[in-house]
Amino acid sequence: MVTVGVDLAAEAVRTAVAWLDWSPGRARLERVEAGAGDDLIVEAVMDAAKAGIDCPLGWPDRFVDFVAAHRAGHVQVPEGQEGRVWRRDLALRVTDQVVYEQTGLTPLSVSADRIGHATMRCAAVLAELARRGRPVDRRGCGVVVEVYPAACLKVWGLPYRGYKRAANLTGLGRLVDRLLEAAPWLDLGGYEPLCRASDDAIDAVISALAARASALGLVTVPVGEQAATEGWIALPTAPLHRLAP
Repeated sequence: MVTVGVDLAAEAVRTAVAWLDWSPGRARLERVEAGAGDDLIVEAVMDAAKAGIDCPLGWPDRFVDFVAAHRAGHVQVPEGQEGRVWRRDLALRVTDQVVYEQTGLTPLSVSADRIGHATMRCAAVLAELARRGRPVDRRGCGVVVEVYPAACLKVWGLPYRGYKRAANLTGLGRLVDRLLEAAPWLDLGGYEPLCRASDDAIDAVISALAARASALGLVTVPVGEQAATEGWIALPTAPLHRLAP
C-alpha cells in the first residue's frame, strides 16, 4: 500500500507531496517533493491507495447560500442573532466546529481567511481528478481524504505547535525526533534531512500517515449531509502505533 500526503498551499512554492510505502514491518518514505505543481499532485493521487490533503475540500454551505443571497440583495440576519454568533456558521464548516470541540484547535476559515486561495487551487485539482476518472468524495470515502496535521499531531501526543517557518527549525527537529521515537517502524530514509528543514515536507508526511489511518478506518466518520459538499476532516481515533504495518 502507498499512501500520499499533500501539504497544499495556494502556490507550488509552499506545497509538498510525500509518498509512504507500507510493507511488512515498516513504512518507508519513498519520496518527498517540495514545490509541487498541480500535475504532480494529480499524478500522485491517481497512483495512491489513499491520499490525505491538508486543505479544505469545500466551503461552508451557509456561506455559499449567504453569498448567493447577497448577490441577489436578500441577505437576512437570523432573528435574535448578531455579530459573531450568526457569522460563525458562515466562517466555519461543520467539520471545523467538530475539530474544535474534540481537540481545542480551530482550523483556518476557508471563507474568511487566506486559506481560501489554497481551496480554490484544490477545487481545480479535484476537478482534474474527476476528469481522469477518479471523482472525489469530499466525505473521505474515496481515494482522497481531508486531513489536518496539527490536530493529528495533538491526538497522537506529539508537538503540534512551534515548528513552522525557518525561525523554528529547532522545534521542527524536535518534532521529527518525537515522531521517530513514537513510530520506530517509520523510515524517513534519505529524506530525513529535508523533513528536518521543511515544515511543508513534514506536514506532507503527517498527511500521508493520516491517510493510512483513514484507510484502516481509524478516523472520525462524517456527520450530517453537509459533509458531502463542505468536506470532512478525518481525525485519528487511535494512537499512532495502531498504524504500524
